Amino acid sequence: MALALLGSTALTAVTAQAADKEISWIYCGDTIDPVHTKYIKQWEEKNTGWKITPEVVGWAQCQDKATTLAAAGTPVAMAYVGSRTLKEFAQNDLIVPVPMTDDEKKAYYPHIVDTVTFEGNQWGVPIAFSTKALYWNKDLFKQAGLDPEKPPKTWAEEIEMAKTIKEKTGIPGFGLSAKTFDNTMHQFMHWVYTNNGAVTDAEGKVTLDSPQILAALKAYKDIVPYSEEGPTAYEQNEVRAIFLDGKVAMIQAGSGAADRLKKTQISWGITTLPLGPDAKGPGTLLITDSLAVFKGSGVEDKATEFAKFITSPDVQSEYELQGGAGLTPLRPSAKVDEFVAKDPYWKPLIDGISYGGPEPLFTDYKGFQNSMIEMIQSVVTGKAEPEAALKKAAGEIEAFK
Repeated sequence: MALALLGSTALTAVTAQAADKEISWIYCGDTIDPVHTKYIKQWEEKNTGWKITPEVVGWAQCQDKATTLAAAGTPVAMAYVGSRTLKEFAQNDLIVPVPMTDDEKKAYYPHIVDTVTFEGNQWGVPIAFSTKALYWNKDLFKQAGLDPEKPPKTWAEEIEMAKTIKEKTGIPGFGLSAKTFDNTMHQFMHWVYTNNGAVTDAEGKVTLDSPQILAALKAYKDIVPYSEEGPTAYEQNEVRAIFLDGKVAMIQAGSGAADRLKKTQISWGITTLPLGPDAKGPGTLLITDSLAVFKGSGVEDKATEFAKFITSPDVQSEYELQGGAGLTPLRPSAKVDEFVAKDPYWKPLIDGISYGGPEPLFTDYKGFQNSMIEMIQSVVTGKAEPEAALKKAAGEIEAFK
């Protein structure tokens, strides 16, 4: 009887232990997306004894929290992070590789895998993808005497149209983001990738001080007089809000703007971003967020399995094609084709991928980002000429590689 009781107790302990196996997940945002809630439950039902425990943390704190826990030796199993941070995590031995098969790589749109690849390894699983297109207010074009059905195709046309709209209507022609905020750099990188520019080359050498990026910075300076007053007070969502009020004629934005515009009375259009003189085709900055699997949680393999499940094609397309989140599909599919046919606004957001480029990977990403923002602000405010600002930033970011 004693042995039987001992066996029974041991069995209970094993069952309890199995039921306690958790994959902790730092989930950025205000709430868990209903799509993820649905599929977490489905995965748990198929993986008896395992539980996903998401912790919702605000965007401003979530990445810092994941980093702090990992550095303290008490990592979560998995966290939602900007792919730009993966190099720093990998070099500090805080995360494990999440290698992709050739078939997995081929399933994504071009360059997506590059955003999570460092020294030949993939270090995260993409879960969110953002591209930008140009939105224009057809009513303001018409008021300024411009053809409301013909948006600008080049930077020169964009600047000239912004000038015409500002002079003829008094309303800013272009919404410029220059606040001390991460997307100020992102907004500028769209100009870099619409002129065949690059911050670093394939070997990691800094190529910021190039004719292509200098041209982008000069174009930024040229469009300032026709943008909203005081661009350093605005980040991209605040600029989008002005556009939704009909108070600016053109902006660079993702799919979230289209979702919101459908609820307004504004007559609007969307097209690929205007091109610089050295462009090879339509481009955009390709921003991804990824699920990073942290080292030392004890459940790395299972966390990797779940990360691939929750980002698998069927789950992912249901999550990203909702529209309001401002996401672009990560992979081509029949379902994406259906959405493009139903809502043509998706097409320009996808067309820019071919000649787009990833966020540059730096060991000290924040240092790099801050130098870029300072460069942009110095030109926008007239404190520095583009040539001097570019050389200064190029020298600074060498230390952040």
